[in-house]
Amino acid sequence: MEPVFADFSTTPARLSNAVVGHHRCGVAPSHLALDSDGYVKLDFTTAGREEIAGAVLTVTTLGASVPMDVLLNGKAVAEGLTFPEAGGDNIPQDRVLSLPEELLTPGDNLLEIHGPAGEEGLLRLTAITVDPAQDSGRARRAMAARASTRSVFAFGTEQRPVNSAVWQPAPRLLFHIDRGDRAVPAQLSWRGTDGAETAIALRADMSGFHGHYRAADGALGEFRGTLADRWAYPDGTADVPLHRFSTEEGQDGGWRPSGELRILLDDGRATPVERVSWSDRRGNTASVTLTAAVATADGDAVPGELRDITDAVVDVEASDEFEAGGEVARNVLRKSRSKWLVHEDTAELDFTLQRPAAVASYSLTSANDAPGRDPRDWQFQGSHDGSTWTTLDTRSGEHFTRRFETRDFPFANTAPYRRYRLRITDNAGGHETQLSQVRLHAGAGRAPAATASDFIGYYGPAGEAPTGYRGTTVPGADAPGEPAEGPREKLLAGDLTDTAGDLESAARLLGKLAEYLRTP
Repeated sequence: MEPVFADFSTTPARLSNAVVGHHRCGVAPSHLALDSDGYVKLDFTTAGREEIAGAVLTVTTLGASVPMDVLLNGKAVAEGLTFPEAGGDNIPQDRVLSLPEELLTPGDNLLEIHGPAGEEGLLRLTAITVDPAQDSGRARRAMAARASTRSVFAFGTEQRPVNSAVWQPAPRLLFHIDRGDRAVPAQLSWRGTDGAETAIALRADMSGFHGHYRAADGALGEFRGTLADRWAYPDGTADVPLHRFSTEEGQDGGWRPSGELRILLDDGRATPVERVSWSDRRGNTASVTLTAAVATADGDAVPGELRDITDAVVDVEASDEFEAGGEVARNVLRKSRSKWLVHEDTAELDFTLQRPAAVASYSLTSANDAPGRDPRDWQFQGSHDGSTWTTLDTRSGEHFTRRFETRDFPFANTAPYRRYRLRITDNAGGHETQLSQVRLHAGAGRAPAATASDFIGYYGPAGEAPTGYRGTTVPGADAPGEPAEGPREKLLAGDLTDTAGDLESAARLLGKLAEYLRTP
């Protein structure tokens, strides 16, 4: 019998040798919530040629739950089955039942789990597995092996400042850390270049985490998350900075090759990560510090040289714009004689870069008419998060001598920011404010597409002494993750490409899927 499992800890569920249907159930990111009057049906197949000697059913739930009834091929296996208290609402727990040999049939079998009518509460299912009696645990091992390939995790998060009782929404956390051993993280911590630090501990089933943080301004608080999605690399990594390293471990005074390491960590902040530490469920630990290695297009850093990075702007927002006339904020990024117009004598433009860059100069181009609309006084500011702004340059009494005149405004700055803001506090006397173009310039090698990193650190195998650990960037790898062809299609009948190749079984499963789809 091929491994039978339904893994509801991810959305959509991962299935093997199974077709699942349900009634009065809610699909959550980490489980299937079964109401007291609901049911789950799992249709699985045993090969007609094999001898059936009974099977073992394992049902995994989160926390305390309502009683459940279990039926196999219409016959009761258990009634009013309950789960013991496990000390928390989110603690996974298993109930194991024997499926009698006389209830199993060669070929198609139907397993049903019902919530008894009238009971209060929810049955939160995270997994159902069926094993041959002589090989208990086989399906769980197959499920774990399948899950280990899905090493890209996305969590919805919340944070709660110290002395606050209220959890506040926070940006999504996305990470992928892989040394090639498919080990699942147990703990993870990281530090950004702005000094902000975060540390989390992950649940055993990866359905969530709890941790704490220290923000760049020193503010402290708690941090928690719930699994939102999980993919097999490289799905889910498009447009997110990814580090790939060729690594070595220190041993007996020398270094030996240690394979490739991939690190992707995006916590929604604008600043890059400079240090990452983790431990996995096998007991291995590691910590790496990234060392920035910047280069121009031809590979050589050129101190003091500036380059136009306006094309790296992914979003621009304005305090106001003349949308009806087509004179909108986006026009300032174009190399044309269009313009942006605001019906006020003060205005703001907020630019977001694809990745942080150290802007050290900007240029402004006056528009086509009305010199009184030209900016006169302003501040140019940078921010990591869009909330706290640092003034980098202040100008007052500036004057444009002609229409479509471009003026450069250099200033001293080496700090990379992802957000920049032009804050116009007064114009040349008009009732409206306008600009034709704004261009941003950053130091050579600090443009988003040109950064790279190596690392130094340590690696501690479980039960062994830690060793030195170092890595060199794989050329061209310190960039957003390779776009995949798209998420793999999740077939309700399971991922048949992962089966043992029993085409007859696959055909039966597809036939059952067609029947489910035809059912009203």
